[in-house]
Amino acid sequence: QAQLVESGGGLVQPGGSLRLSCTASGFTLDYYNIGWFRQVPGKKHEAVSCITWDGKITSADSVKGRFTIARDNSENTLSLQMNSLKPEDTAVYYCAARRASVLNTIRIPSYYHYWGQGTQVTVSS
Repeated sequence: QAQLVESGGGLVQPGGSLRLSCTASGFTLDYYNIGWFRQVPGKKHEAVSCITWDGKITSADSVKGRFTIARDNSENTLSLQMNSLKPEDTAVYYCAARRASVLNTIRIPSYYHYWGQGTQVTVSS
């Protein structure tokens, strides 16, 4: 059974760092486009940072220079290093995956077939 599991969320002070991980099971990520999304109550999923199967990255302007996405196909994992965190980064963070195809709208949530359960990130003093 295909599954994505996120970990690494928590409570951090403004300016702090967290590293999120997403581990895939039941399938290999090698030819998958994968991404990180976040959601706050009452709002839609927002694309944070996405990476294609061949390593192309697209990130939200609000996180550029602070967040770094990386994939490790040998470990079947996706990570998000988050530095200089701000209170507005508070959200539930999800990883998502879809096998690469001619359709590559990787910043659109509905593009993805597999989703994790989410991990809470709270930035507060």
